[in-house]
Amino acid sequence: MAIGTAIGAETGGVRAGGRSANAPAVVACQGLTKIFKDFWMRDRARAVDSISFEIRPHEIFGLLGPNGSGKSTTIKLMLGLLRPTSGRLAVLGRPPTDVETKRRIGYLPEESYLYPFLNARETLDYYGRLFSIERRARLRRIDELLDMVGLSGAQFRQVREYSKGMQRRIGIAQALINDPDFLILDEPTTGLDPIGTRQVKDLIIELGRRGKTVLLSSHLLADVEDCVDRMVILYGGKIRAEGTCDSLLSATDRMTIESEPLDDATVSEIDSMLRRRSGSGVIRVAKPRQRLEELFLDIVARAQQERLGTSGATHGGQTAAFLRGDEDDGLIDRLVSGAGEEQPAASIVEEPARGVATGHEHGPDGGVIEQLVSGHGAKPSEASGPAVEPVVRDAHAQVPAPDANVDSSVIDSLLSTYDEDDDENRRRST
Repeated sequence: MAIGTAIGAETGGVRAGGRSANAPAVVACQGLTKIFKDFWMRDRARAVDSISFEIRPHEIFGLLGPNGSGKSTTIKLMLGLLRPTSGRLAVLGRPPTDVETKRRIGYLPEESYLYPFLNARETLDYYGRLFSIERRARLRRIDELLDMVGLSGAQFRQVREYSKGMQRRIGIAQALINDPDFLILDEPTTGLDPIGTRQVKDLIIELGRRGKTVLLSSHLLADVEDCVDRMVILYGGKIRAEGTCDSLLSATDRMTIESEPLDDATVSEIDSMLRRRSGSGVIRVAKPRQRLEELFLDIVARAQQERLGTSGATHGGQTAAFLRGDEDDGLIDRLVSGAGEEQPAASIVEEPARGVATGHEHGPDGGVIEQLVSGHGAKPSEASGPAVEPVVRDAHAQVPAPDANVDSSVIDSLLSTYDEDDDENRRRST
């Protein structure tokens, strides 16, 4: 029996939102402990101390705690980057070191270590190749992700020129390039402005609606509160609290009553009635305040309506189609390849020479480069010549009549001379 199945059967229950927990847990750990040792093999730090929890399918799970509480160590144990000192751990029903599970995992580390000399497109293309994503699907996903994270306008700039927030955005895109079943986000909003922070939270909620399992690790509690279904709070490597947001955050010693604006006489009358019936009166009367995040986003939205320019990252577009599950790969591939479809008569593309590309490639590995590397397509003499642009003409446009002032006999004589020379060369070669 797989470790995940065994642990999931032992921990059972019903998850938040009414979803059943009978399915095997995406992550299941029991008594997980990690002790770092010094040169003399003495215990130096107990980063994770006998923790037990599970992350259920289609759940947004929060891993919270201050710096040094063991969050990042726990994530590295899940990814197989560290080996536990003791305890049991399973990810997607397999040991964390199983290579096949890596295809189903997306990971955004606390610090994004990106190649500084690559631009955004090349970075995403590189990670897409690591997952062996087919080329057309890879290019389509790159376009959608760049639009989603708001980097379409800066996609050809090298990553080393990006601000920290822009590097965080491209890091989020690379974590989603493989459309993972289990997404691990370690401090995803670090360095982001309020717009990017709100966008990341909306993205996490959207992925949860689609059925993704998300692990969100952060010490920014306000960000986690808006997203997660359940959470654990770590301190000193131990779990100090666990449960849903409602069970952990609901106060039982007070109650809030919200109404339309009231005058002082009405508030005084309500206070008197409460004191007569329950022995305690109104503790505080205040007008509700707008959250600073809401005010900030409203100001930015008004500025965007006025079409004010910015040199940084934009607010981003909609969630990528492949993450929403809206795309039909088979249909798109058939349309791109032209299988079973006739070429429209309104636009006929003529290839002036064999082996010459007739379209502009979006990725860094264009068709001409692939033909040169593989040795297929153009001959050496043709490949060394100057590139010729494809000729596009309208099929309905009428071909202009020859000019009456042009002496066609001169052109015919030149062509006939060229043919005779060509025949002579062939005879000599044979």
